[in-house]
Amino acid sequence: MAEYPEHVLRNREAWGTMSLYFAEPGRKSWSTNEIEWGIWGVPESQVSALGDLNQWSGKDSIEMGCGTAYFSAWLAKIGMNPTGIDITPEQLANARKYQAEFSIDFPLIEGSAENVPLPDASFDLALSEYGASIWCDPYKWIPEASRLLRPGGTLVFMRNSPIAQVCTPDIGPATPALCRNWFDLFRLEWPDENSVEFSLPTGKMIALLRDCAFEIEKLIEIQAPADADETRFEYMTKEWARRWPSEEIWVARKR
Repeated sequence: MAEYPEHVLRNREAWGTMSLYFAEPGRKSWSTNEIEWGIWGVPESQVSALGDLNQWSGKDSIEMGCGTAYFSAWLAKIGMNPTGIDITPEQLANARKYQAEFSIDFPLIEGSAENVPLPDASFDLALSEYGASIWCDPYKWIPEASRLLRPGGTLVFMRNSPIAQVCTPDIGPATPALCRNWFDLFRLEWPDENSVEFSLPTGKMIALLRDCAFEIEKLIEIQAPADADETRFEYMTKEWARRWPSEEIWVARKR
């Protein structure tokens, strides 16, 4: 096994266990044709993070921290040539099982999105929906996304919003009160989990993207739909997410 940083090894182990709980949701997503985003399942047709889907036909994508790779499966369905990379063997085993079940095949790589074993300028789209975007060090995976993209390529990623992070206590769901310092946001470790998450405040994320040769095109703040059910995730409630953005999608183009 390659030598990985401590947070990568911890997340690999944690997701080996969590993969049991994401297997069936992964299969459900593989079985659908409409692209949906995040914990509220907001349709791509409503947020337009990817723009005109026809533009992606025949293009190459890399999903960074792909998990069960359902997003790459959706991209394959719109005519893209996806590749997925993930650190967790159990997640990739589920992804390969669904590839066989749904007859959709594309490369899957076991490895860290912070150090992808592929050549420079290999892709037109780099994407992460709650993959590298929260489980990898942004100062490593975003430069890696820039390296992997061709000039004019697009980076699209979804993460927990920073306001949600500063309003979430160590235990329990997000509250209307601030629970942690905005300027200290970076590495997050929850007492009841062995995983490590990362979050940057908005200004630092803008600076990082620009330093990595990206021009920001969109920042889409997600509001929970009025007809949404509560999610299975204890850290967020529909009531909170109707008032403030629980998630956000960034769209940036490489110069």
